[in-house]
Amino acid sequence: MKTLKNFAIIIFIFLALAVFFSLSQTNSQKSKEVGVSDFVAKVRNGEVSAVVVSDSKLEFTTTENEKFVTKKENSDSLSELLKNYEVPADKIKDLKVEVKTESGLSGWLGILLPSLIPLLFIIGFFWLMARQVQGMNNRAMGFGQDMAGNNEEEKKNKKDKKQQVTFKDVAGAKEAKQELVEVVEFLSNPKKFTEVGARIPRGVLLVGPAGTGKTLLAKAVSGEAGVPFFNVSGSEFVEMFVGVGASRVRSLFQKAKKNAPCIVFIDELDAIGRQRGAGLGGSHDEREQTLNQILVEMDGFETNAGVVVLAATNRPDVLDAALLRPGRFDRRVVVDLPDLSDRVEILKVHAQNKPLNKDVDLHRVAERTPGFSGADLANLLNEAAILTAKRNKKKIAAEEILESIEKVMLGPERKSRVLNEKEKKITAYHEAGHALLTHKLPNADPVHKVSIIARGSAGGYTLKVPGEDKHMQTRSFFIDELSVLLAGHAAEKTVFGEVTTGATSDLKRATEIARSLVTEFGMSEKLPPRTFGDKEELIFLGREISEQRDYSEKTAQAIDSEVDKLIVNAYDKSCDIIKEERIMLDKIAQALLEKETLEKEEFEEIVGKKA
Repeated sequence: MKTLKNFAIIIFIFLALAVFFSLSQTNSQKSKEVGVSDFVAKVRNGEVSAVVVSDSKLEFTTTENEKFVTKKENSDSLSELLKNYEVPADKIKDLKVEVKTESGLSGWLGILLPSLIPLLFIIGFFWLMARQVQGMNNRAMGFGQDMAGNNEEEKKNKKDKKQQVTFKDVAGAKEAKQELVEVVEFLSNPKKFTEVGARIPRGVLLVGPAGTGKTLLAKAVSGEAGVPFFNVSGSEFVEMFVGVGASRVRSLFQKAKKNAPCIVFIDELDAIGRQRGAGLGGSHDEREQTLNQILVEMDGFETNAGVVVLAATNRPDVLDAALLRPGRFDRRVVVDLPDLSDRVEILKVHAQNKPLNKDVDLHRVAERTPGFSGADLANLLNEAAILTAKRNKKKIAAEEILESIEKVMLGPERKSRVLNEKEKKITAYHEAGHALLTHKLPNADPVHKVSIIARGSAGGYTLKVPGEDKHMQTRSFFIDELSVLLAGHAAEKTVFGEVTTGATSDLKRATEIARSLVTEFGMSEKLPPRTFGDKEELIFLGREISEQRDYSEKTAQAIDSEVDKLIVNAYDKSCDIIKEERIMLDKIAQALLEKETLEKEEFEEIVGKKA
């Protein structure tokens, strides 16, 4: 952009000089040019009233006020010229003669401009090209510099109290914050630890699902300690050229040592920290070289006193073992999904700048959002604010928040998807089957909403919300969950005598749960309590590509038999309950056909309270 601006300025100067020169040329050519003999003839006839002599140029004005110009030899003066042409002396005496000498500047300009302007243009063009090449060389020389140093004003957390993030800005994650307080104390008062021979961990690994606030916690550590904060992403180290990532790692730690005590935060560590020896890229793979350099910088021959490395990942299972050993990332801080009380606190933080209506109960919102991360909750309130603005309201009501929960979980409503009467009836009985089994089975979560309005890829949905946070699940819960998933298929078969493709996702989910019960959770009645199959990942890509069978073909048949048995028993239970409660099923379906959506209270008016 700057190069184009300089080029435009040079072009403008060139055009201005050209216009000036052309104007000076046109001004001098206003008079008509004639020969010397014509000039002498006019003087002899007394037709010339005044002459202006300028070097070899003669500008003369006739008695009729006409202007002409002619040229003479530089060696001859005007009087000598007229005498040579034998003009009478009395004719010469009557002439008004004025001699002009050009100033030094105008003379030099007249001589130099015709050749100087093209020369200046060529010089300017080559100067711009040289600047561009020099800039490319500088970028090439700085290719191996770490990205955190390219813009230190943005990457370094300055001591600006208004922009600093502290632990007060991070709701929930009490245990994680308690672990990081030790890092803050060490950075603020290292003498307290060194006096008793303590050594703070060189690396702290923040582990947790996406959106749980790992990056925010790292910023809070920097804000609490008041030290420089260098943050980079793992993907910024890896480039197409071999050796660039390792060079950037060296550059990053050099800057960190100069600013010690400080924090280096590497986000998405699994981008470069995956297990080595994947068999792809050879031993000189760029990613592996970058990882090796990080290992050396964290705990090699040189010491990094005062430099604390924080890193975040949601895939600790794929990290190289050398990263996790003592002396490197020897402390692991788990940042888990927030529980009920944490969700309430997170909602309060994100609701501070949003006008909430009096009917909004954040505790109720937290109850309906189990499994939501901090980012999900922030997105939830943002979607509610957008929906409120679209409806031209000034305050966010509970209606908008509850609707936004479903939007975040399932996607936006698709009211444009119009079903014919037959499809609408099938969808109503399908969702009524799910809702009925959810209500009747004791281990299933209670129903909060049933709808036949399409959302996302679902033609309808039954929203189940647990009464409390669960960290472990029992076999009886999974058995009832299988019956709930197969209830839509069973309802279609019972009522209409045939099934549709609407149960495809339910069947897939039921199969996954049944196979997990047998092969992962050890919940089979016939097979021993062990796992079956060792899933292998392609380390470089982070994707599961195969399952190593550590069991015989006979055991594989037993696994399939157990999976089939679980699904058949769950399906039979669904069919039995639907046949026994056919009247109630019809009532739920009829209410859905009339209202399209049933909230918890409306649903319980039909079926009663869940035992």
